[in-house]
Amino acid sequence: QVQLVESGEGLVQPGGSLRLSCTASGFTLDYNIIGWFRQAPGKEREGVSLISNGGGSTVYAPSVKGRFTISRDNAKNIVYLQMNNLIPEDTAVYYCARDRIRFRPFSRATLSDREYEGWGQGTQVTVSS
Repeated sequence: QVQLVESGEGLVQPGGSLRLSCTASGFTLDYNIIGWFRQAPGKEREGVSLISNGGGSTVYAPSVKGRFTISRDNAKNIVYLQMNNLIPEDTAVYYCARDRIRFRPFSRATLSDREYEGWGQGTQVTVSS
């Protein structure tokens, strides 16, 4: 059974940092592109970042580029999202998910959540003073 579990929730002040983890089970992690997504209250879920199967390529939404860093450790079945210089607009429930297509070329990857599966419960990030 494919399962992705997010962790690392927290309440941080603006300018602070937080690292989220996504632990995968039930499949071979390096077969799939992995994405981080978030959903703020009253808003649609949006793509935050993607990482290629081997971890050598990444994509970021403009709103987080330069502040967030995605990485993965396939040996440990974990994908991370390091978030620095957090702002209140980053407040949301954060999710990770895997690309529906195994070995999709990264050039064809998208931040659209329709192409992803294995959604978990998410982890809450709150940025507030």
